[in-house]
Amino acid sequence: MSTDHISALLTELEQELQHLNMWDSTPPSVEALASTEPFCVDTLALNQWLQWIFIPRLRALIEGGLPLPSNCSILPIAEEFCSQQSNDCAKLLIIVTKIDQNLS
Repeated sequence: MSTDHISALLTELEQELQHLNMWDSTPPSVEALASTEPFCVDTLALNQWLQWIFIPRLRALIEGGLPLPSNCSILPIAEEFCSQQSNDCAKLLIIVTKIDQNLS
């Protein structure tokens, strides 16, 4: 797994979230970000978790030369999230699938 490839996928994910108007200009509250639930399901929508937690954490690991997670399984929750959206999330699911495959 190449960190350059993961970094490119993160950029692609960010761009797709922006394209779908799922990119927030205002961060969630500190309390919402402090959730201990997986994907912060009790405080954040998936797009918020991706934007404010997942993407920044992976980028920090890459920039710090630290090991990336060896098991990633975002696709099931992304599929559930997308099934509730009016937008066409097909490309978003493809990107999430690629991230899962590269981090597993």
